[in-house]
Amino acid sequence: MSLTRRLIVCLDVQAGRVVKGTGFVGLRDVGDPVELAERYEREGADELVFLDITATHEERATLFELARRTAERLFIPLTIGGGIRTVEDIGLALRAGADKVAVNSAGVRDPSIFTAGAERFGTQCVVASIDAKREGTGWRVYTAGGRTATALDAVAWAREVVARGAGEILLTSIDRDGARDGYDLELTRAIVHAVSVPVIASGGAGNASHVCDAILAGEADAALVAGILHDGVTSIAALKGAMRDATIPVRQVAA
Repeated sequence: MSLTRRLIVCLDVQAGRVVKGTGFVGLRDVGDPVELAERYEREGADELVFLDITATHEERATLFELARRTAERLFIPLTIGGGIRTVEDIGLALRAGADKVAVNSAGVRDPSIFTAGAERFGTQCVVASIDAKREGTGWRVYTAGGRTATALDAVAWAREVVARGAGEILLTSIDRDGARDGYDLELTRAIVHAVSVPVIASGGAGNASHVCDAILAGEADAALVAGILHDGVTSIAALKGAMRDATIPVRQVAA
């Protein structure tokens, strides 16, 4: 493995605060997004993701303002997602300071948003966020924060969004989200093998070995973590130390 693998921290934002739940429900307040973003960058996060998990018009405006305040202080890439409905919304998020924009429900409704976004802003700015739940021998795509089942197979959908212009996939296992018993490695591998763009594994990190498994066994380009950091179960330094011990190339954490 020659390319550096990324450790990405996700901040789920609701009403201007960071929250965390299990399986997309049971939310609790865990802190101020700008303060947490600065802390995680200082501790060595490679990237940050802000997800507006309620995504009404007012919440999205709050998220853009938070992104603006955060981007002024951050040097690492910031991705914004949640409630992105149009190409114009992608532009607003980028102008607010995001480096990349994650699209989920709007892309299912109208996949042309990936093509239009990539043509206007570049494929590197457009992230396809896929929330998938195991069903039989495969995985079904869900929208609306994991509440609404679609007719889409996750692997086929991943191929389509990349063909349409998405430059990265943020892949969340709804079954594993917040459970802390490890990522869905079979799902991750299936998506990685289906596409030619980076895949971020999300949902299920409980410890450092899970993160290493996502990269080594799951073959992901990056692992996303949230609750285990918010709750102080582990630290970015500890996770990156374990990744280095597992011979995974990572960006050094500043002393």
